[in-house]
Amino acid sequence: MDIKTQSVNFDADKELISFVEIKVGKLKQYFDNIVGVESFLKVEKSDSFENKIVEIKVLLPGKDLFVKKQSKSFEEAADESVEALRRQIVKYKEKLHSK
Repeated sequence: MDIKTQSVNFDADKELISFVEIKVGKLKQYFDNIVGVESFLKVEKSDSFENKIVEIKVLLPGKDLFVKKQSKSFEEAADESVEALRRQIVKYKEKLHSK
């Protein structure tokens, strides 16, 4: 599984990038045929504290799953994103097995 992480509007440190990649890498235990993952870390210019955005796109054979979460920290947004993707992957896998 190929994981690409990009930071937009700021320079992410290696610890943050590796945190996101480790979290995303855990999705492999729910579905073996994940082709690749693209994740984007963004800082939105606003007055609110919840200005950290994590977008993750999971590439599956025949389908792409996407999630976007906004929170006060990248770690929290990444956790929420991975959990949402886990639910999407389980649902997709159930659809495959029902056919």
